Amino acid sequence: MPTIFFYGPKLDKEKRKEMIKSFTDTASRLTGIEKSAFVVYLKESTPQDVGVGGELLEDVLKAR
Repeated sequence: MPTIFFYGPKLDKEKRKEMIKSFTDTASRLTGIEKSAFVVYLKESTPQDVGVGGELLEDVLKAR
């Protein structure tokens, strides 16, 4: 089963549903694999849990 992982901000239920549908539709169209074969995981990550350029994303955002 093809698997798609997305790490990002917290989303409300409607946006999660839309994202899963969009990822699945696009991956299926591009690969020719049936939509039913895809598994999509949405993993919430906060800026405290992400590093960018060797720094916490939380600190990078505060500096802006």
